[in-house]
Amino acid sequence: MLKGRTAIVTGSTSGIGLGIARALARDGANILLNGFGDAAAIEKIRTDLAQEAGVKVAYSPADMTKPADIRAMVAQAVAELGGADILVNNAGIQHVAPVHEFAEDKWDAIIAINMSSAFHASKAALPHMQAKKWGRIINIASIHGLIASPFKSAYITAKHGVVGLTKTIALENAEAGITCNAICPGYVKTPLVEKQIDDQARVHGISREKVISDIMLAPQPTKRFVEIEELAGLALFLCSDAAASITGTALPVDGGWTAR
Repeated sequence: MLKGRTAIVTGSTSGIGLGIARALARDGANILLNGFGDAAAIEKIRTDLAQEAGVKVAYSPADMTKPADIRAMVAQAVAELGGADILVNNAGIQHVAPVHEFAEDKWDAIIAINMSSAFHASKAALPHMQAKKWGRIINIASIHGLIASPFKSAYITAKHGVVGLTKTIALENAEAGITCNAICPGYVKTPLVEKQIDDQARVHGISREKVISDIMLAPQPTKRFVEIEELAGLALFLCSDAAASITGTALPVDGGWTAR
């Protein structure tokens, strides 16, 4: 279905981003991976994915706090892989603290990586999509793009902003064959969430097990973490022709959290 397309997936050396990159590659898309980590481990991920899916896989170490790096990443996808047809803005970080104690450098970094990077990457990719009259932008927001929780002011602000950006891009490109949607997961067992468990345990003075049962999964009626494969499946659908009329939406994948 996606043969001949190129997908850029930010924050894709682990977790949700890697799961989505794998799903798109298996469906025929060439992939530009992005993220931090051990160079040898990333190279193994790249070569394994290329061999497994039979597609081209490149890697960009672009720093999502630097607009120039982001523009270079998109240019690399065009030069090495032939385009920038699909953009998955997934890169994200987290920090947990009450507002009056929230470190200002943490605030700035979260806004830059979780929100502003989606703007810079979309700005760079959109002209290439517009030229082809086809494109898919998928912003990995969060259930916290729709609702709030204590101690996550920067993250919640950024994710609400991503949902707003999603709607604007969708409206501006509604007649251009380009869709833009946000996926809003509940809690997913990723390295980022693992760190949140430790941070929440510290802030609340409770055990990791209590954080999982009493804080994280308490509002999720299914009482289980969302699976990465579930998010990857939705991303793949949003890239399909069957989803051509789905745009400007914020789609919860939250185990019923927002049904309350």
